[in-house]
Amino acid sequence: MRLDRSGGVFCHVTSLPGRHGIGDLGDGAREFLSFLGDADVGHWQICPLGPTIGAAGESPYQSPSAFAGNPLLIDLDGLVDDGWLDESDLTPAPDFPSDRVDYEAVRGYKEPLLRTAFERFDEAGAGDAAPDFDAFCERESWLDDYALFRALSAERDEATWVDWPDPLRTREPDALADARERHADEIRFREFVQWVFDRQWRELRSVADDEGVSIVGDVPIYVALDSADVWANPEAFRLDEGNRPTAVAGVPPNPGDDGQRWGNPVYDWDRLAERDYDWWIDRFRRLFDLADVARLDHFLGFVKYWAIPADADDPAAGEWCDGPGRELFETVERELGQAPFIAEDLGFEEPAMNELMAEFGFPGMRVPQYADWCAEGDQYQPMHYPEGVVGYTATHDTNTWVGYFESLPERQRDCFRFNVGADGDRAPEWEIIDEVWASEAVLAMTTLPDLLGRGSEARFNEPGTLDGNWEWRVRREALDDDIADRLFELAGRHVR
Repeated sequence: MRLDRSGGVFCHVTSLPGRHGIGDLGDGAREFLSFLGDADVGHWQICPLGPTIGAAGESPYQSPSAFAGNPLLIDLDGLVDDGWLDESDLTPAPDFPSDRVDYEAVRGYKEPLLRTAFERFDEAGAGDAAPDFDAFCERESWLDDYALFRALSAERDEATWVDWPDPLRTREPDALADARERHADEIRFREFVQWVFDRQWRELRSVADDEGVSIVGDVPIYVALDSADVWANPEAFRLDEGNRPTAVAGVPPNPGDDGQRWGNPVYDWDRLAERDYDWWIDRFRRLFDLADVARLDHFLGFVKYWAIPADADDPAAGEWCDGPGRELFETVERELGQAPFIAEDLGFEEPAMNELMAEFGFPGMRVPQYADWCAEGDQYQPMHYPEGVVGYTATHDTNTWVGYFESLPERQRDCFRFNVGADGDRAPEWEIIDEVWASEAVLAMTTLPDLLGRGSEARFNEPGTLDGNWEWRVRREALDDDIADRLFELAGRHVR
């Protein structure tokens, strides 16, 4: 599917304004969409929407489900409107910081309120909402296993499901039936929360449609080991007879580093092929229920992947294995039509990957922070972007542009200024936004911290670290008309 020339802004939902300690699906998100509409911005890119957990540093890329929504994003004011909470239930609220997310405080505040809302919903017999709730539970085939998995995880002391006793780990039918009976109330609560998230997200998507904004979702190629995805779908992964991983993902050593052992279980692509890639089709179908476009993280993994024996600590013990390649995406086209994908191809020069992207028309990514500004023709300099890419000023994993620019050696800064014709009249973040918007890239993307000229203190994530990530938030007053007007002018000048 061909994308139209346009612009976009990355801002994860958690970073939006909101009065309950975290960006949510309520008024703050609607105001942000209004801001994008005023700025004539066509795309809003987000991180994965799945639940996050403290043990994984609240990373949306290490979620217990690739299908579920994050309960912390539910708008409590919406539950008041539904009649399942009273305004008095929301007070007193903790003194949440306005510029970052305190996940522990938010979770401690929101989770009891979600349970109160569920109790009132359940006590009232669901009322007029019952058919919609029942239809959701019937439609979402992943929901039953997810709700049971979360109920069992909350009950048990083991670090992950891999350490559960055999009947539960290997999903023996009698053990699962008994667990469903014992945890019936908790399962229904988990289903209710997912239904509420789904309703509120669909309402927000309707607002986005009215503002002319398409949502760009994100698909991490790998899922967390401690997830309902692996536990409930052992046939999709390389597991042994006891449902324990035999191989995990990572990257091989390169000159100057020792490689990385990520620890995510790798897929059993041969068995998935025999099943017409059913798990991936279900995953993509769910994603396109929630988003209009999807960024495929670590696209190389669909072509080839580094598989490390699960009992090996050294990434060098791994080997390259073939991914599904074109067969998977032919199946996707057959089942779902031409899906609008963006391929994250950063840092890899792999002819087979480039051929696959070209065959299906998937644009790659270009990020100017990877550029050598003193090298002629560097592919990451915006003036050299081809049409078939998405240009970013920054990503969720990089520094902000100001933070990056301040850390550049002076020679690189001088080369940047020369390349873009900077005369010192504009702030560096607007120099690069203008360059990316002016480029041939089909989509030009920036981040909210870059729009605001924020430094490294507003960095969203630093790969390889756990603490302090995914916390940055924007204050409501920062989304002002002047910034929207500047983006609107850029869109007109560069025909986006």
